[in-house]
Amino acid sequence: MPGPSLLDKRLLIVTGKGGVGKSSVSAALALLAARRGKRVLVCEVNAQERVAPLLGAPLAGPVVRQAAPGISTVNVTPPEAMREYGLMVLKFRTIYEAVFENRVVRFFLRVVPSLAELVMLGKILHEVRAEEGGRRRWDLVVLDAPATGHAVQLLRVPAALADTVPAGPLRREAERMRDLLVDPAVTSLSIVTLPEEMPVSESIDLDAQVRGVLGIPRGALFVNAMPEGRFSAEERARLERLAAEPAPLGPAARAAVLQAERAAEATRYAARARAALDLPAVVLPLLPVPVWGREAVERLAAAMEPGIA
Repeated sequence: MPGPSLLDKRLLIVTGKGGVGKSSVSAALALLAARRGKRVLVCEVNAQERVAPLLGAPLAGPVVRQAAPGISTVNVTPPEAMREYGLMVLKFRTIYEAVFENRVVRFFLRVVPSLAELVMLGKILHEVRAEEGGRRRWDLVVLDAPATGHAVQLLRVPAALADTVPAGPLRREAERMRDLLVDPAVTSLSIVTLPEEMPVSESIDLDAQVRGVLGIPRGALFVNAMPEGRFSAEERARLERLAAEPAPLGPAARAAVLQAERAAEATRYAARARAALDLPAVVLPLLPVPVWGREAVERLAAAMEPGIA
């Protein structure tokens, strides 16, 4: 199981192949942290928002909004992040408008490689460091990161810029961001997968990049939507014999056999992921819910809680 410090980090990064349930896991982690008295911000990155609706709240957009007691959400987009970055760096709104709202400058900023990723990540890491009234604004920032390839591209920008740009403010900012991302006292990256061939293979590749390219401390492996193993080998053999019977017994037996086969296959893929990634693992159940919303996230959080102590 993951160590007890998973929710004690200041930045939790959650990523994985698209469609594996990253946003649901991020929302569930936020719920658990908020129940422990933490002030939590969940950041999505230039995405179709999912976290706020999962918590039963309206879309946040690019402005931080409360989604549940103790939990706020925001969708970080390049234009708004650029505006905030400009105001933070240039300090005065009139100077910002003269520089960043200039048509020629805007064109230049759009074509600078990695600048969009830099300012979006800069906005998120600013929230990690932000203080109000002598204390941190957020006890925990959860980054619901983009899917695998885009997440690596986003997270490697600070180190790439720190190694390539000349000395100056941009390089110093990139170095600060890089140092925060690789600080094990601050940051942890967790991978979400499904117990299926393609998500597991992509998770293994992602983990290799986290270790070899990003250097971000690794957190946990969340194996999502794990089907229940309902039948023993003896029961499955009996079901297979009954599958040839006429309706309703035969079709019901065939459906049960298919469920057993899927559960067995999922167990094999989950075991492969756990062996290859060598990470603390939390296995989350396949939830048969008609609508995926706050109730489903609550159930996911309840299933997750024993595994994160």
